Amino acid sequence: MTEVTIRILNESDLKVISEAFHNQGWEKPETLFRKYWIEQEKEQRVTLVAEMNGDFAGYVNVLWQSDYPYFKKRLIPEIQDFNVLIKYRRLGVGTLLMDKAEDIVRERSEVSGLGVGLFSDYGAAQALYVNRGYVPDGKGIFKHGEYLQYSQQVIVDDDLNLFLVKRL
Repeated sequence: MTEVTIRILNESDLKVISEAFHNQGWEKPETLFRKYWIEQEKEQRVTLVAEMNGDFAGYVNVLWQSDYPYFKKRLIPEIQDFNVLIKYRRLGVGTLLMDKAEDIVRERSEVSGLGVGLFSDYGAAQALYVNRGYVPDGKGIFKHGEYLQYSQQVIVDDDLNLFLVKRL
């Protein structure tokens, strides 16, 4: 029997999470999770951790004040940095994390926002968000603090995003 639990990040998780991603070939330094934990202590974000049968499986953040201009101006909380370890994908972990993140957003807002990368590495996330009812905010592609314009050339990387919103 598989048991998934979702809980709030605690300080003892920082090294465990970093090592879990390192073990699958992704570098997510412990300092990143320490930043999340400190911001959570200051009530600037909530970081949710998923465990499957007691082992770390994934995490997601709810950022109360987004840096993304459209969300910031409208006080739309941003769900961000949503990651599930590869070995735990397609087992419902991501859905449970998103359900809980949206429940937390709903405590303060009728609208949730998020950004998603535009190349194939983000294909599963793109489909998940659309299936959950997220739609583009209508502002277009965003990268490094600016909305991209017609004929503008950019490098396609993790910073090339489309932002989506959902009425909760």
